[in-house]
Amino acid sequence: MRMTPQQREGRLLLAPLVAFLLVFLSFPALVDIVYSLSDVTFQTMRAPEIVGLRNFGAVLADPEFWAACWFSLRFGVLTAVIECALGLGLAIFLSPIVSRHGWTMAILMLPMMVAPSMVGLMYRLVLHEFAGPLPYYMTLWFGTSPAFLDANNAFWTLVVVEVLQWTPFAFLLFHVAYISIPSEIREAAAMDRAKVWKILWRIELPMMRATIAIALGIRFIDGFRVFDNVFALTGAGAGGSTMSLSIYIYHSFFKGGQIGAAVAASALLFFASLAVLYGAAILKTHLERRRIAA
Repeated sequence: MRMTPQQREGRLLLAPLVAFLLVFLSFPALVDIVYSLSDVTFQTMRAPEIVGLRNFGAVLADPEFWAACWFSLRFGVLTAVIECALGLGLAIFLSPIVSRHGWTMAILMLPMMVAPSMVGLMYRLVLHEFAGPLPYYMTLWFGTSPAFLDANNAFWTLVVVEVLQWTPFAFLLFHVAYISIPSEIREAAAMDRAKVWKILWRIELPMMRATIAIALGIRFIDGFRVFDNVFALTGAGAGGSTMSLSIYIYHSFFKGGQIGAAVAASALLFFASLAVLYGAAILKTHLERRRIAA
């Protein structure tokens, strides 16, 4: 079957991307596969000994791995849901203001402009039990202050920090989706005397379902693989209370010298993220088809 001119043009445009992936990603991926199936240390990186799936078995049998998975799963789900809920509410509530004064968008996007590691260091200083200004003033005004970074409170502190930084990302996605809804649809609903909440629930939110699904998927993946701000703020935490899966891989690789096990854990993280992204893509396609059919 002969290709059409459009198909040839599409393949020609994709060729540079395919070449980039083959050149810059295929070799590291191949090395990771070899290391994940090998008994390898920093001394034997050039001559790894193939041991099959033993590294995967050791990782899956490690209780710390499952504790890190549970932390990352809770963290990813909570931060994704809270960020998307806040971002959606802000996008709807602030849409008239942002539409009239475009410069307000730059202010709202400021938290995203700071590197996550710098955010972690900043909050580590602000929340430090002995030197932090927030615990000092809370003790001064209320007589007591919680230990924000101890084993009991560190998880929720990290959730709040993550939400404060990345809610603007969700807000940006939802704002674009919200203003792209044709005004004629809202005007027709208003002429039918539909109330504001009914327009939101029956018209606007269904038209934004694909964007909501994508935002949830992206933020969950980003939260699940979190490293920068957690490492800068608490590290693995007291007793490993804040050890995410990425920090578990870091400790296994650099501190434990278990390169094969660390690469095997990173491969499991990659496949988990890929599965979530694939599921989000399928859900988006399904929602788009339902919207078109409706």
